[in-house]
Amino acid sequence: MATPKPMTIVLPNDLVRETKRAASAESTTPAKLVEAALRQYLTSRRWQRLRRWGAETAKRLGIKTEADLERFIRRRPARAQMRPR
Repeated sequence: MATPKPMTIVLPNDLVRETKRAASAESTTPAKLVEAALRQYLTSRRWQRLRRWGAETAKRLGIKTEADLERFIRRRPARAQMRPR
């Protein structure tokens, strides 16, 4: 694991108080609580982008239902069986 680097952030007083209370209730530090929250947020954003890409791709391919998706998958050769271009 890489060495952690300090980062200064500015938060409103009410959020600082809430963060300290939550960290205490979770028996952790405010820094670790903020780290976990940020990791969760970034993971959520990645999933949102992936879902958006999937929806755009499905629309482009005319896939509207799970049955459409099943038909699409059945008519496509498996990647391992595809010849390189």
